[in-house]
Amino acid sequence: MTRICEVQFKGVRTDYYTHRGDRPVRDREYVIVQADRGRDLGVVKRWVDAESHTCDGGCTHAEDHPVVPPQKRILRRAAPVDVERLFELREEEPGVCRKTRELVEEHGLNMKVSDAEWQWDKKKLTVFFTADRRVDFRSLVKDMAGTFRTRIELRQIGVRDEARRLGGIGRCGRELCCRTWLKDLEPVTLQLAKDQGLSLNPAQISGACGRLMNCLQYEHESYVQANKRYPKKGQTLTTDRGTEEVVSWNHFQETVTLKDETGETRVVSREQLREETDAHRGPPAPVENGGGGDDGDDGDQD
Repeated sequence: MTRICEVQFKGVRTDYYTHRGDRPVRDREYVIVQADRGRDLGVVKRWVDAESHTCDGGCTHAEDHPVVPPQKRILRRAAPVDVERLFELREEEPGVCRKTRELVEEHGLNMKVSDAEWQWDKKKLTVFFTADRRVDFRSLVKDMAGTFRTRIELRQIGVRDEARRLGGIGRCGRELCCRTWLKDLEPVTLQLAKDQGLSLNPAQISGACGRLMNCLQYEHESYVQANKRYPKKGQTLTTDRGTEEVVSWNHFQETVTLKDETGETRVVSREQLREETDAHRGPPAPVENGGGGDDGDDGDQD
């Protein structure tokens, strides 16, 4: 049987591989896979049957068709000694970052080393860094190759990708969305915060990466729909207490904050506010008959 497996590596990096054999791999199982000029070790995140799995036409295809298995393959299941070697490499990586930072200072390069990742067979070392602009690191790569005795790859990433790779806790007290479940990082603009009535203080709406929080983007639609159900802020309404001004509303609790002419505020539910305003709105105005026929059509006749 042929299966397509999604394998996860360090820093929530994933890739797809083909697995053939009568015994299927299981989720969360360590496997040895083909890598760049060697082998790497990862964890099976999920898998599907390649023979029955088809594209449903939701991409760029006109009709359903079988999915072509990836060329890269899962070579075998990882033995306990293989996993132990991976853990040993992970313990070495902080030291690799420290040494790389020393070399960066010697070369006078304006770049921030974020993380390092050994390939399982130690035939390749990838170092991730952030920088404001492009960096000429050719001489740095030569020194690193001589220091670590392996093939070096320096990969520049953005601050959002850095936060995803390193992880952390957001202002909400939960693990970062980009680290756990949010795959696509869409652009976030300040207008989204304005639409949601949030403070425009950067310290209040920025994430661990220093950029605007991703939740401003994927929560925005709920605020757009709420704007259609609630009165506008600053609007004057006639309620049981007379004339009141809408100060704010909370669409999660479905409440509205009102302020009367004396400056006193109160919080009412959206349902209660609708009942109060309907009671003081008065009966609808009568509709005059335009003199048309019984069917109500008052248009011109030929």
